[in-house]
Amino acid sequence: MNSKKFISTAKEVINLEIKALQKLKKNLNISFCEAVNKIANCQSKVILCGVGKSGLIASKIAATLASVGTPSFSLAASEASHGDLGMISKKDILILISYSGNTDELKNIIKYAKSYKIFLIGIMSNKNSILYKSSNIKLYLPEVEESGYGIVPTSSTTTQLSIGDAMAIALMTKRKFSKLDFKKFHPLGSLGNKLKTAGDIMLKKNRIPFINENQSMKNAIRVINLKKLGVLVIINSDGITKGVFTDGDLKRLIKKRNNIENLKIKNFMSKNPFSVNENTLASDVLSQMNKRKITHVCIYNNENKKKTIGILHIHNLIDNLR
Repeated sequence: MNSKKFISTAKEVINLEIKALQKLKKNLNISFCEAVNKIANCQSKVILCGVGKSGLIASKIAATLASVGTPSFSLAASEASHGDLGMISKKDILILISYSGNTDELKNIIKYAKSYKIFLIGIMSNKNSILYKSSNIKLYLPEVEESGYGIVPTSSTTTQLSIGDAMAIALMTKRKFSKLDFKKFHPLGSLGNKLKTAGDIMLKKNRIPFINENQSMKNAIRVINLKKLGVLVIINSDGITKGVFTDGDLKRLIKKRNNIENLKIKNFMSKNPFSVNENTLASDVLSQMNKRKITHVCIYNNENKKKTIGILHIHNLIDNLR
């Protein structure tokens, strides 16, 4: 088989899956909304289960739901009838996934759900199946054409995965799940880096180059050289931020005047400096700094916007976002 044939086969598979998703999109109905609302109001766990390829899809959907704030896990259908049914409580929501809806391994789980009145959401493509008839909410997925002689689960598993992703994102929207909420579940890796906040990477406490507004330029030069950030945060006696003074400001002042040591720093600072809340995403801070063409930004918290609790240098931001 040559390269052209490989590409042709790949396109055929992808086109079949696109058609399947378009069919799924047209068939969405009120049952989807009912499922989202039911999961959103769940006071316990959401447990997903399937067999074979549907079991793998169940695991992925469970992981996605858990990552966006819905306590979820997947149950191995083969183990359920050997003790693992005890992992399901009456307050849980059970989501069973099966293309045929008649998979033997799921029948005992369906029977258990009925006996203990556990709420059941079924995802299937057969309206005459036991899963369809037994489900409290029926997420019927249209029958689709599979690749590989029409027998390899491809298009069907794509629609199962898509309906799971759609539920997860709909739940995020309903709960107003923010990037900061998402960060709680993804503290590490590339996602963790993207979701770092100003508060995560700011310099704080004695690393902040504070100086009182009534200090002389002589002391200001000493502090700016000591802290090595190229900026001073000017505060009053109450710790309120009044302005900033950069090494660029110092160079321009030296060019204009000869004797600057006894001058008051407050007379040459830049008032009302740009500052951000500690919960602002670091990537958003970097974007604002580039837009404003500045190299430093003061950080405040929700308690007092007028007090600086940290400072960020553009180099810190870039290093932490790599």
